[in-house]
Amino acid sequence: EVHLVEFGGGLVQAGGSLRLSCAGSGFDAENYAMGWFRQAPGKEREGLSCFNFNDGTSHYVDSVKGRFTISSDRRKNTVALQMNALKPEDTGTYYCALTWAYCTTGSLKRPFDSWGQGTRVTVSS
Repeated sequence: EVHLVEFGGGLVQAGGSLRLSCAGSGFDAENYAMGWFRQAPGKEREGLSCFNFNDGTSHYVDSVKGRFTISSDRRKNTVALQMNALKPEDTGTYYCALTWAYCTTGSLKRPFDSWGQGTRVTVSS
């Protein structure tokens, strides 16, 4: 059974940075992707970024492109999200997720296969 655990949420001022990490366990595969989703208060969950472990490619939605960077350590089945230039609208619960499909920007509009419990990020103005 896939198990995903997020780390690194917290409170930060606007313009600041925060790094989230996600550790995956319970699987051993060659073709999969891990990504990050966010659910802001009162809004639907949205996909932000994903990383394909089979070819090392990453994808971002426009709202975070240039500010957020996704990276991975495949040996450990981990993925991190470095978030810079944070804005109050980045506030929300951030979820790590895994899909067995190849991930593109379009994939971020659809649910992934497994999810973490989420970690809270609050950006104060």
